[in-house]
Amino acid sequence: MTASDAAATDVAITAPAPIVSVKPVVLEAPGRGEGLRVRISAPTTGSELPVIVFSHGFGSSSNGYGPLADFWAAHGFVVIQPTHLDSRTVGLPQDDPRTPRLWRFRVQDMQRILDQLDLLEAAVPGLGGRLDRSRIAAAGHSFGGQSAGNLLGLRVLDPVSKNAEDLSDSRIKAGVLLATAGRGGADLTPFAAENLPWLKGPDFGHMTTPTLVVAGDKDEVPLSVRGPEWLTDPYHLSPGRKSLLTLFGAEHSLGGIAGYEARETTDENPGRVALIQRVTWAYLRHALGIEDTSWTAAQKALSESVAPMGRIESK
Repeated sequence: MTASDAAATDVAITAPAPIVSVKPVVLEAPGRGEGLRVRISAPTTGSELPVIVFSHGFGSSSNGYGPLADFWAAHGFVVIQPTHLDSRTVGLPQDDPRTPRLWRFRVQDMQRILDQLDLLEAAVPGLGGRLDRSRIAAAGHSFGGQSAGNLLGLRVLDPVSKNAEDLSDSRIKAGVLLATAGRGGADLTPFAAENLPWLKGPDFGHMTTPTLVVAGDKDEVPLSVRGPEWLTDPYHLSPGRKSLLTLFGAEHSLGGIAGYEARETTDENPGRVALIQRVTWAYLRHALGIEDTSWTAAQKALSESVAPMGRIESK
């Protein structure tokens, strides 16, 4: 991030607060095969704290995405991260009968967190009574973007039932989708069509919740024949009240959001990660009705920078 970008987007960002992180909190999950492991991160100070439920990418876990979770928590959010069944830490065999519906178990994990907020709040020392349950956002990266998207109104054609049911949740007021899959059908590579059946028929036409889509213009994800443009579909194919942050030169890890030392980071760029931290934070404060100054400043910074790291557009 350039100095001018940083200065403009720092306008309303206060100094980071100390945070506390508790893991694992295990939620009972009948029918899942095992309990749901959850990590909660929160600032040690402040009240009426908004909540972000964050879904990790395929194979990761609640231990990942520290650059985002730590930043959000240090700047006033409670961040709740489930470990989904596809995590490498779970070790689910490929022939496990749950595999075809991994996408659905992920959505259930997110819903279970929303249903068990009392228990999760009580698990963190000093957090009791400090959540603002009227301001909850869903966010996710890659496969996690689709999982969060389902709570925002995205519909997935279930490979087992052949139905595309509405899994949106009225408790979710805003979303952030990072490097999230686009249209299915002929846009998929043969590998994706054969091995990732939940990508075959997504329907963005009902995704009405305000959402920021984040995509890298060098994200050559091997799931689509369309290249990086495919990752902008969640913005272009969904109804209004959406914004798109396009990051110049960014690949699938968007500069390193998956972890401080994540092996899958191929385009490591601390400035890009810092930009994502600030823009997502500012957007969520705007979309959740906390304040608009930070979001306005973030847009102004990129539009006026002489060497911007990305661009923001809205509809």
